[in-house]
Amino acid sequence: MLENFFSPKSVAVIGASRERSSAGQGILRSLLKGGVFRSSTNRPFRGKIYAVNPKADNILGVKCYSSVLGIKGKIDLAVIAVPAKIVSKVMKECMQKKIHAVIIISAGFSEAGQEGKELEKQILEIARKGKIRILGPNCLGLMRPSSNLNASFGPCMPKKGDVAFFSQSGALIDSVIDWSLENNYGFSTVVSIGNKADLTAEDFLLWAEHDKETKAIALYLEDIKDGGRFMAAAKRVSAKKPIVALKSGRLETGMKAVSSHTGGLSGSYEIYKTAFRQSGVHIANSVDDLFEMTEALAHQPPCRNGIAIITNGGGAGVLCADHCEELGVKLTELSEHTIRKLDSSGKMHPAYSRSNPLDLVGDALSERYDTAIDTLLQQKDIYGLIVIQTLQTMTQPILDAKAVLRARKKYPGKPIITSYMGGKFSREAAELLEANKVPDFNVPYKAAKAMKALIDRYLWLH
Repeated sequence: MLENFFSPKSVAVIGASRERSSAGQGILRSLLKGGVFRSSTNRPFRGKIYAVNPKADNILGVKCYSSVLGIKGKIDLAVIAVPAKIVSKVMKECMQKKIHAVIIISAGFSEAGQEGKELEKQILEIARKGKIRILGPNCLGLMRPSSNLNASFGPCMPKKGDVAFFSQSGALIDSVIDWSLENNYGFSTVVSIGNKADLTAEDFLLWAEHDKETKAIALYLEDIKDGGRFMAAAKRVSAKKPIVALKSGRLETGMKAVSSHTGGLSGSYEIYKTAFRQSGVHIANSVDDLFEMTEALAHQPPCRNGIAIITNGGGAGVLCADHCEELGVKLTELSEHTIRKLDSSGKMHPAYSRSNPLDLVGDALSERYDTAIDTLLQQKDIYGLIVIQTLQTMTQPILDAKAVLRARKKYPGKPIITSYMGGKFSREAAELLEANKVPDFNVPYKAAKAMKALIDRYLWLH
């Protein structure tokens, strides 16, 4: 149903502009080059690109038409960036041209008062008559890296990955993409859903359910128009793929801001939290939370509640244990058999802790980490592992990371999450872990939070 949005063979930009700072030129430039800003992730769209502007002959080397009706070829997707008052006219032309997928970038609809609501109602009536699906209005557009498709005026194409991001805020998408390039985070799809006049978060959830490129879904929501439909869709999809949602407008000031931003009603956050939990949706409390939880859920298996912590710093281990208790993550007691194996390995320091958290002591080299990780994961009632490393003069970050990766391969059914605490001298090892789909966090709390998400996922599925 939505394939023309994500895999079009031809795209028309209606409202292409000669003004460099305009949305109309930004969209055209993004199709031609992959983005407005230069990035190694940018790729030009491989299909046909048409520009519509009755006052121009040529923009960025693309021939301009006065109307979509003047274009002879078939158009799979139209991106509209014209003033709100003439969008209805353009929609009628799209209907005549038999275009069935439309992105409306233009603002000035239901988020802008009663007159805007009437305009939105008009375009929706035209869409239904012409069997047109609408993304927007008042949106940034969408990006599909595997299709070399940046049908937006966002900064650039994100790296290809396996997390789908559906957001009610286009500006948030801009910043998230910039962040993702710095942090080597990839997306299968990014969609700005805007006012949701037609297509809603539920529609994109149901699409992502069957998308082979998507392993997990991140949502940023300000309001939900049809709670029952959202819950039904989320419950169905979360049985196959994890969903993490960040809901804004949680308190009174935020709720007022939501109303002015989208024209929608936010509603009690407690109601949203209950709905999310009943639908198997994980709840994020910040933007960092949203993508860190989604990354863990996309790349690590869910697990039962009962984990172990390995650390080379006692304080870090205690902090992590506190965070686990606060979050409801249980620490499994090390069995006598496990302790005997550690004692007899010849790799442990005489003063190692013999308990959970397992403190390997500050002089731990990779052989000690390797032995500890393997031994603890052999214990049947240890279902997951948090491995913490504090940077000390004898620490071997890369070799320790390789020990984690060996264990990840040997025990694919047990999640391993790491916390390489530090920065400059730990970065290479952290990047190695992340490149091999082991989530790494620079503070233990985030590692504990990610593990909690995997436990919650297990409980939902079972």
